[in-house]
Amino acid sequence: MMKKRLVMLLLAVFSAAAWSLSPPGLQAATDWTVLKTIDLKAVPLDVAPSQDGEWLFILTPGEIEAYSVREGRITDHIPVDKGFDRIVSLPVPNGLTITSSTGKTVQIVMLRPIYQIDVTGLPFEGPADAPVTIAVFDDYQ
Repeated sequence: MMKKRLVMLLLAVFSAAAWSLSPPGLQAATDWTVLKTIDLKAVPLDVAPSQDGEWLFILTPGEIEAYSVREGRITDHIPVDKGFDRIVSLPVPNGLTITSSTGKTVQIVMLRPIYQIDVTGLPFEGPADAPVTIAVFDDYQ
C-alpha cells in the first residue's frame, strides 16, 4: 500500500514538472471567426450538414429549415412532427435521420429537390393548370 502511494506521488510530481517545464510554444491557442449568424423564428433543436456541404438542415419544433450555404439564406421549410428532437446526416446525398426521444421513433428521410422552370409564353398541350408540366426543348439550336 505504501509503495502504491509513493508511485502515485512520484507520477504526480513528474507530470507537474513536465507540464511546467514545457516550452511556451507547445501550449495551444485557438482563434475563431463567426462567418454567419442565422436568425430563426423558432428554437433550434439540432443541426446537420448535407454530405456535399451545400446545405445546413436545422431542426426546430415542427419543421426542418433548409439553409442554402451558396445562397446564404433559408430556402425551404419542411414540416415534421413536433416530437422530433434530433437530426443526423446520412452518408448518402440528401439523406437524413430524424429522431424522437419521446416518441421512441427514428425516421429516415430522403430529400428530393423540386425545380421550378418558367414556361410562361411557351407553347403547350393540355390544361394550363395541370399539376405536372413536361417541357420539351426540341426547337432550340
